[in-house]
Amino acid sequence: MGEPAPPWRGGWRLVERHGLPASLVASRPDPGGERLACLAHPTAAAVVLGSGQRESDVDSRRCARLGLAVVRRHSGGGAVLVVPGAQLWVDLFVPAADPLTDPDVVRAAAWVGALFRDAIADSSGDGDGLVVHAGRLAATAWSRQVCFSGIGPGEVTRDGRKLTGLAQRRSRAGAWFFTMALIRAEQRHLASLLAVGDEERRQLGAALDAGTAVVDCAGGELEAQLAKGLGGEWSAGEDVPAEPHPAERDDDPSGR
Repeated sequence: MGEPAPPWRGGWRLVERHGLPASLVASRPDPGGERLACLAHPTAAAVVLGSGQRESDVDSRRCARLGLAVVRRHSGGGAVLVVPGAQLWVDLFVPAADPLTDPDVVRAAAWVGALFRDAIADSSGDGDGLVVHAGRLAATAWSRQVCFSGIGPGEVTRDGRKLTGLAQRRSRAGAWFFTMALIRAEQRHLASLLAVGDEERRQLGAALDAGTAVVDCAGGELEAQLAKGLGGEWSAGEDVPAEPHPAERDDDPSGR
């Protein structure tokens, strides 16, 4: 007899989505009380802020000159730079009654890390040095501002360098896990996009170079291995209409 299937395998609806980053973070398909995995393909680059960040953290003029939108996601954590083809972006939902659900945020993220660890190992043919962070946030001077600066629960590292980012959002219906694996080394460019001084930019860029790494495989192969790990196949795809993100609506009094 073979090894039993992991508890996260099976029962998923797997959906591919294509659109602007603002649209991808503003809306997602209704899970309908079931497991749902959304593979996001952004069609443009953007700086995506955590829900608790200030827009003043970013050099908005520089972003505008570079044609980068600045949008806000619904989960906490630091900023990420989203670039077409540079990351594998997957949002996972588990309903409240699902066996994968856990009230402890550290334990709740463990299965997500194991899923990515196994998929990266199978995609690259090399599982050496892959570790799922099992503790609370290992903070740095920049981790409140930049996601890939610190290492949080369920995130995967290789030889101490961060490969994946993860943020959670919970409701009575269940929990969303917003995940990203690095395919190309783009996160260091966030250093030049934050509203900080030249020396701080240099230090942050050096820290991101030293503390992050890319998965050693093509994005398509990792997508396939993640689908296999979940026990399904990605759907043919969905184009997400462009619409104003809540952070960009003039009639939104919260500014979020």
